[in-house]
Amino acid sequence: MAHKTIKSYLTSLSPERLEMVEAIRAVIAKNIGPQFEEGMQYGMPAWYLPHSEYEHGYHCDPKQPLPFASVGSQKSHVGIYLFCIYCAPEEQECFVAEWKKTGCRLDMGKSCIRVKSLDQVPLPVIGRAIKRATAKKFVKAYETVIPDAVKKKRAAKAKS
Repeated sequence: MAHKTIKSYLTSLSPERLEMVEAIRAVIAKNIGPQFEEGMQYGMPAWYLPHSEYEHGYHCDPKQPLPFASVGSQKSHVGIYLFCIYCAPEEQECFVAEWKKTGCRLDMGKSCIRVKSLDQVPLPVIGRAIKRATAKKFVKAYETVIPDAVKKKRAAKAKS
């Protein structure tokens, strides 16, 4: 079932998953910049730059606001999707180094960090990564990873 609201999504979770998702949401909310909005995106609670802040939207689907971070309960884990570090290699390196210093196991894939228990989530590391990724820095990093074809299309549209 596709949830339309965060409240609906959260009420569908088991107590263990709810505790994890809420703890991660809280640390993101505490550290995120005011330009970002929270809502449902791609079936999970997410933070994104609305079109009023970044008019182009997400290059994969320009009707969508630009994804920044999200957290979702998956079949065998909770996924923490930090697009804000995946498009900024130096931020990703810093994040990985900080996480590893905590002694917690890092299960990091191509698009998310997979966690199975809250005691293995170094929340302060997530908070610092979110705080470092200001809207301006995030957009600058994001625009370096957009495919050239999308950049050309945007440039042509701007000229017309």
